[in-house]
Amino acid sequence: MATRDELRRLASESLVSHFSELCEGAVIVDAQSRVVWMNDHYPGRLGIVDPSLAIGQPVEQVIANSQMRQVVDSGKPIMLDIMDVGEESFVVTRLPLRDAAGTVVGAVGFILYDDPRHLAPVVSRYQQLRAELADAERKLAEARRTKYTFSSFIGAGEASSELKQAARRAARTASSVLILGETGTGKELLAQAIHAASPRADRPFVAVNIAAVPETLLEAEFFGVAPGAYTGADRRGREGKFKLADHGTLFLDEIGDMSLALQAKLLRTLQEREFEAVGSNRLVSVDVRIIAATSRNLEQMVADGTFRADLYYRLNVITLNTPPLRERPEDMALLAEYLIEQICRQLDIPAHDISSPALNRLLRHDWPGNVRELANVLERALLMTDNDLLEAADLDRVMPKVRESVPAARSNVIGIAEVVAQAERKAILAALDESHGNKAQAARSLGISRAALYEKIAALGLTADAA
Repeated sequence: MATRDELRRLASESLVSHFSELCEGAVIVDAQSRVVWMNDHYPGRLGIVDPSLAIGQPVEQVIANSQMRQVVDSGKPIMLDIMDVGEESFVVTRLPLRDAAGTVVGAVGFILYDDPRHLAPVVSRYQQLRAELADAERKLAEARRTKYTFSSFIGAGEASSELKQAARRAARTASSVLILGETGTGKELLAQAIHAASPRADRPFVAVNIAAVPETLLEAEFFGVAPGAYTGADRRGREGKFKLADHGTLFLDEIGDMSLALQAKLLRTLQEREFEAVGSNRLVSVDVRIIAATSRNLEQMVADGTFRADLYYRLNVITLNTPPLRERPEDMALLAEYLIEQICRQLDIPAHDISSPALNRLLRHDWPGNVRELANVLERALLMTDNDLLEAADLDRVMPKVRESVPAARSNVIGIAEVVAQAERKAILAALDESHGNKAQAARSLGISRAALYEKIAALGLTADAA
């Protein structure tokens, strides 16, 4: 029975023999790229009258456009090429020849076809694959572009205007940004707007919701996985979010949910601008702008030892606070109208308006879920009404009942709470009138914070116009 080495030798000899018989031409050169052998077909294809004169000659003198020397020098094959000889074109392949030690000792070349049109099916398939790849890359690039700009952050009140102005200043820099705020206040929207207005706008925007990824997978999600890093890992490896966001922006949502162990690795990556993929010992350099967001109190977490102080200071270069909806009642009308228009378009239902009593009903709610909760309430109300005008009664069906500050009166006696509410209403209206609607000035004259003033406006049921 033949040994493995004998079988390999026989296969190699048979391969060269069969190729030289079946193809249109074959040639072998030595380590100095000199012709040492040609099959019977090659000289005729090249117009060589006496083949013996070609032996020992540099291959370029025999075949003018030959790339055989390149194969010998590089040790790399040229699997498919088109070689022009005079007015003819040939489809050729070129392979290096190695000795038992692996040293390149020559090369062999074959003319596969004497008409490149034989390659039409291969070329067609190659072009199709290239088109599909380009289309996939285009769709992926579109998915990594931002959907929101500063115009998407609806609000014309003082709190919203100050926030957008600060965010626009942040967009002009490359510093890290920390966005703080309750859930549903538009932190990711603001992050996308900052990226869209920054010099990195044409680069990727990649978002990671840390709270949504299991702790055991976060490191791989951030830094990627080397080929075959562990059992079941992709043999081709997988790129992480840092690599995908290279030269762009990486948005880390709910950064307060990250473990201390991963915080240390993230800090090192931010400081050194390099990382190692899981299962790899090769450092990869990246240029990524970080925008982080959280609804948690990071300062308290630092004090409690559950968030690294050095990472907090690295992230907290520029701080933006997204105000809760209850602190921006003056934006309620704009937000409601915008959301109703968006919802009607998405649900493919007729356009709806909202009445003033309905707006007042919205202002009497605390909105713990903020704009996200508002969108949910409006969508449910729109689906349950048959009218084109959204009324307070439509909202009452889908919202919690308003807690009455005064119990139903059984006599003409006015309760103390009502007296206080009336007094506060008069004082607030007088202060707003005196300050010509400037809420910051009105709050100072009343001796309360601006946030407290917004809360009282909402609690007392004052409309945006009245306030």
